[in-house]
Amino acid sequence: MLGFNEFRLYMFTDKASGLGWASPLRRWAKVGWVNQVGLACFYSPIRNHIFRKVFCLGKILQRHVCFEQHSPFLQKFSTSGNCERLSWERSTKDILLGKLKFALRNHQVHEAWESFQDFRSLYGYPEVHLLNQFIVQLSYSSNHVWMRKACDLVLQIVREKSGLLHDDTLTKLALSLARLQMPSPASAILRLMLDKGCVPSMHLLSLVVFHIVKSEIGTHLSSNYLFQVCDLYNCLNDKKVHHAVTVKLDTLVFNLVLDACVKFKLSLKGLRLIELMSLTGTMADAHSIVIISQILEMNGLRDEMQELKDHIDRVSAAYVCHYCQFYDSLLSLHFKFNDIDAAAKLVLDMTSSHNCNVKKEYGKHLQNPCFISIGSPNLRTALKIHIEPEQMCKDFVLKVESRQVLIFYRGGKLVLSNRALAKFISGYKKDGRIGELSKLLLIIQGELCSVAGSSLCFDVISSCIQLGWLECAHDILDDIEVTGSPMGQDMYLLLVSAYQKQGLQREAKALLKQMKKVGLLDKALSDDATDKHNLCEETLNSLGKTDLAIALAQILKDEDRTVFPLVYNFNSSIFFFCKARMIEDALKAYRRMLSVNVQPTSQTFAFLMCGYSSLGMFREITILWGDIKRFMKSDNLVGNRDLYELLLLNFLRGGYFERVMEVISHMRDHNMYADKWIYKSEFLRLHKNLYRSLKASNTRTEAQSKRLEHVQEFRKWVGID
Repeated sequence: MLGFNEFRLYMFTDKASGLGWASPLRRWAKVGWVNQVGLACFYSPIRNHIFRKVFCLGKILQRHVCFEQHSPFLQKFSTSGNCERLSWERSTKDILLGKLKFALRNHQVHEAWESFQDFRSLYGYPEVHLLNQFIVQLSYSSNHVWMRKACDLVLQIVREKSGLLHDDTLTKLALSLARLQMPSPASAILRLMLDKGCVPSMHLLSLVVFHIVKSEIGTHLSSNYLFQVCDLYNCLNDKKVHHAVTVKLDTLVFNLVLDACVKFKLSLKGLRLIELMSLTGTMADAHSIVIISQILEMNGLRDEMQELKDHIDRVSAAYVCHYCQFYDSLLSLHFKFNDIDAAAKLVLDMTSSHNCNVKKEYGKHLQNPCFISIGSPNLRTALKIHIEPEQMCKDFVLKVESRQVLIFYRGGKLVLSNRALAKFISGYKKDGRIGELSKLLLIIQGELCSVAGSSLCFDVISSCIQLGWLECAHDILDDIEVTGSPMGQDMYLLLVSAYQKQGLQREAKALLKQMKKVGLLDKALSDDATDKHNLCEETLNSLGKTDLAIALAQILKDEDRTVFPLVYNFNSSIFFFCKARMIEDALKAYRRMLSVNVQPTSQTFAFLMCGYSSLGMFREITILWGDIKRFMKSDNLVGNRDLYELLLLNFLRGGYFERVMEVISHMRDHNMYADKWIYKSEFLRLHKNLYRSLKASNTRTEAQSKRLEHVQEFRKWVGID
């Protein structure tokens, strides 16, 4: 038998045959190698390994080395322009390494990939520094295919030899994947680093997150990654590990993900992130406060917003513009609660709190640390967030999108939009409190705190007339007249014309007498003339619908589709009780909610789930899941990804794998993306060895057999071998 070195000699150095550099198979046939070695080599595992390896080597050499035959016909085989002759003093390993280095130096990604694959097939992975250089070179590509190959290669390397890749290499790859809007691979790389207890520097992490959260799926993945990072930080911090601070997330990273949660309406995910800021002691700056206010509004948590307001009212005038969105969100919440008095008080506070005299009294207050509570400030267990209302990150990479619809910033003031005015008019009219509406309008007009400015009352009365609310318009006219500054003649005549058009002659004559009393009616106009000529008919017809009238009509149209105000009151109570771990009181509120036919929302079930979970009552969550399915079946509840994720995580923690697969089935039916990595991590943390060696034939009961089936199905779904 020939040894491997003898085999190589036959392959490459037989000068007598005159073949020179022929292909391996032709060389074997020419020199009679098979006959010399014998057929036994093909039945030996060792010889088969040699055969495969040398055959592979021959194919590689055909790609990388220039072959020349000592014959009239010269053939050259090369994949690159620079043909390289085989040196007897150099090994194949050196040649392939040289090829790889050359390709990397010249940024030839395709050639580098070929050389790397050839080297790996023969010798495994190259040196650590060269391997990392190769991954970095791939990460510079803007081609999705190459980036996917790089990610797959990294995942394979980590499975085989996790210590080969440097953290900065993985960070660069994650950033490149994020820039190409490949959120799943990018988050996978970040999580590989996290498994090693490593988190990129906050500056680089913020760049990665900035790109990932541009999509809804990326926002989900980023949120879940932040949850895992905070778990690691809290674990290290509890153990007093000195490098715990290196994995603590900063305000900017939270702001990026929170803003994306607002953008994609991920209210429950955003609320969990706010709680994480409290748990990790992350300070909320001015940007954070505005974003947090929007998330609190989405979840209907008005008490927390009110607590925030106490601090925001005290900021200097320079920050009023920035907090316009905050006041918009709070006013929106007051309207959702149908609390017109609180809404009016907020407007009055806006006109008085942000002036220079008031600021002097509160200047010292903002120098002290400010905290707000999530749940209730009266609870000892309440989570508290450190806020700095006048601190803004100068290099904030994401400008918080303006989403105001009720309050604008104009001329150095916070002013009400037509939509906000329309909500006030509709609310006061519905309650029959026109007198209070008039007082509010006069204050707003006096402070010029509306988009209508000094013509606010005129616009409001005109809108009421256009909508046919003549009695309401007349009442406002009377209230303004009582102040000693009646409206102009045109406004009265407009209402007279409207009365006449509807055939209300008695009301029209009464208004004309009222005009005479205040000296607004021209003597040339008589009552008879009014009846005959239909006073100011042209004025009424030529007056198009004002912006305020259009907004008011839209508000009335939308009222049928708005959520019943009692829902927010019930949800607030349930949230408070669950945070206080008063689960029985929370259940009473929930049952009361159902008894008065108020439909629960996603927030209702999410708050209850969090309450049960905090007490380890996972069985009760399975009962709650029955209610959720019933409401979804009757189309009274729309399941969202956040709610399903909460259910999945809690069922995993409780070990209810049949329910787990049921929720997964629902997500599939609704074509929802599932972050399998976080479920896999949770399973491995809690149930790593569950039924690992148990076979179906060895199960003792039918229940155990079914549970084994569900566990195996889940392991297969998340990719656990």
